[in-house]
Amino acid sequence: MVKRTLDEKLAILADAAKYDASCASSGGERRNSSDGKGLGSSGGSGICHAYAPDGRCISLLKILMTNFCVFDCAYCVNRVSSRVERARFTVEEVVHLTVEFYRRNYIEGLFLSSGIIRSPDDTMADMVRIARTLREQEHFRGYIHLKTIPDAAPELIEEAGKWADRLSINVELPTEEALGALAPEKSAQTIRRAMADVRVRREASKDKSHRGTKAARFAPAGQSTQMIVGADGASDGMILANASQLYSSYKLGRVYYSAFSPIPDSSAALPLIRPPLMREHRLYQADWLMRFYGFDPAEIAPKTGMLDLEVDPKLAWAIAHRALFPVDVNRAPREMLLRVPGFGTRSVQRILDARRHRTLRYEDLLKIGCVLRHAQPFITLPGWSPRALPDAEHLRARFAPPPEQMSLF
Repeated sequence: MVKRTLDEKLAILADAAKYDASCASSGGERRNSSDGKGLGSSGGSGICHAYAPDGRCISLLKILMTNFCVFDCAYCVNRVSSRVERARFTVEEVVHLTVEFYRRNYIEGLFLSSGIIRSPDDTMADMVRIARTLREQEHFRGYIHLKTIPDAAPELIEEAGKWADRLSINVELPTEEALGALAPEKSAQTIRRAMADVRVRREASKDKSHRGTKAARFAPAGQSTQMIVGADGASDGMILANASQLYSSYKLGRVYYSAFSPIPDSSAALPLIRPPLMREHRLYQADWLMRFYGFDPAEIAPKTGMLDLEVDPKLAWAIAHRALFPVDVNRAPREMLLRVPGFGTRSVQRILDARRHRTLRYEDLLKIGCVLRHAQPFITLPGWSPRALPDAEHLRARFAPPPEQMSLF
């Protein structure tokens, strides 16, 4: 193996970690300053942003412990048959980098994932050593997120939860059939069993004994998972239904969606070409509607099974259900107000609080913070009436981006 400097390892393993989702920041324009004419990058690697349990946005050192892997998953750039540059950190190197980056105020925590080296237990043991060393020897109080390995021994997962704030176990793909076809060395049953074990341990850590003492700490920020989108033929409806089931079964804090990127040297025949990042972005929006707006997955995805890429899922639903609109802002229940495009959870609560005391007018919605450009066709109240709602085609055209002439060259 080529002997690499710490800087070279960091460059390789920080870049390799970009495929592990730790926050929903996709859908934006890709910009970088590699040409020397700017500052910063919107799609770079190495330091990412995530949210702490108290809602703070924090900076994390995001790296792989190694991109060597004994598995040959067809969708993974680090699979054993992939011709990529390889590197591996020692436990001491990861600890050193985390502490030094923290002391320089670059980061507030660590996001650590890894390929599988030697065996799942060996890899997980090294990751646990990193977290334990940071906590016990370096007295590191920052945030730690560990991507755990479902095949690892339960006692290693238990110790990982002792030192880490959050654990995540990837379900990898939306269906068991896809996982069996594209990653035959992995088992959907093993993954879900490990997720269930994390849930049980988390719930047990919240209990108190008959003497009132607390149980041992275990992943207080919860667990999350990642699902690759586009490597198989699953529709958006299937993906959202699976995510909804994961939320209810394992009490996940978050499901992360990761758009599949084909591997240039891949010899595997994958079902789909790379989907646009906008599809990933729409799935995040739809996921938000399920978690905070009371939408069911079957409601969000149209009959085609695929989300509209030109308008957001909430707006698409409202256009498809024009018979329910316009709603009277002063009379509609909370559940219906939440389905009005341009109304968020906070603005709906402000509407409910304000209308207890008086009748709201159109100008009041401006002060409350509603996005009236989206809401206007769907609401009525003193000072505003949409009159007759236009048909679906014209209503959608009002919000969809204008058509563009494609270049032939």
